[in-house]
Amino acid sequence: MKLIENLNDIREPFRNAVITIGNFDGVHIGHQALFHEVIERAEAIGGTAIAMTFEPHPIRVLKQNGHPPLITLYEQKIELMESAGLDVVIGVPFTLDFAALTAREFIEDLLIRRIGARVVVVGRDYTFGKNREGTVDLLESMGRDLDFDVVVADWIPAPRANTERISSTRIRELVMDGSMTEAQKMLGRHYQIRGEVERGRDRGGKLLGFPTANINLQDELCPKTGVYAATVEFDGTRFKGVANIGYSPTFEDHQFTVEVHILDFDNDIYGKKIRVNFIKRLREEIKFSSVEELSRQIHKDVDHAREILSV
Repeated sequence: MKLIENLNDIREPFRNAVITIGNFDGVHIGHQALFHEVIERAEAIGGTAIAMTFEPHPIRVLKQNGHPPLITLYEQKIELMESAGLDVVIGVPFTLDFAALTAREFIEDLLIRRIGARVVVVGRDYTFGKNREGTVDLLESMGRDLDFDVVVADWIPAPRANTERISSTRIRELVMDGSMTEAQKMLGRHYQIRGEVERGRDRGGKLLGFPTANINLQDELCPKTGVYAATVEFDGTRFKGVANIGYSPTFEDHQFTVEVHILDFDNDIYGKKIRVNFIKRLREEIKFSSVEELSRQIHKDVDHAREILSV
């Protein structure tokens, strides 16, 4: 897959370009369906399967406060889009100048003149251009005038729901509620955070007998506080683990941490990058009467996680 992160690097229109456009936060099953539609359409006309996304997320530029946390950081989003089988991903740097493009300028100057779009694949609620003035109706109208096809894809219904559709908003709600199994069904994979292992308070191994890898979240969505069965990816290998998110109430220091005990693992990974996949929430964070009681509970958590992760 070719990644283009500067529109000036597009020297000439792509061959029979079939394109979908969106933020694609989460790259969930609904997004994946759009990509598959693009790929199939491109194959049918000997064309190029393209997805256009934006960095940073437009809402972070247009609304300085109150923007939602990301389900997928840009790096992970691009990896997932590549794994979908697209030929090209265009990661447009989203700025206020770019946001000022009218809907017609976006279509005429970017999609047609620069990219050479022959087919545009979008969802039913797709909007674009300055003040979100561009609609599917406008896109279809300009398609007739400028000789490109518009494919409006159906929403993908949520599992076991006739009215609810898969959406990034719903996935955020599930992750924040600790409902990792339901989130997995919409994502098509387990929810993941990633980051560099930092030195924590150094009491997991010394006091509890369970050393942990601490991760400092960047800008991504944090699951609900509690203890989780998890898998950990490091250096191309996947390990089983138990993750804890919260404030360690037994120690009363009120510091928020995201930490994971990697089972059957004793490598020094400070400063290394790991990925943590949340499989199932085991329990709430609890304040224990002693360190010994907490340690006994962690033993139970580890056994419980092994049982879940062995399936």
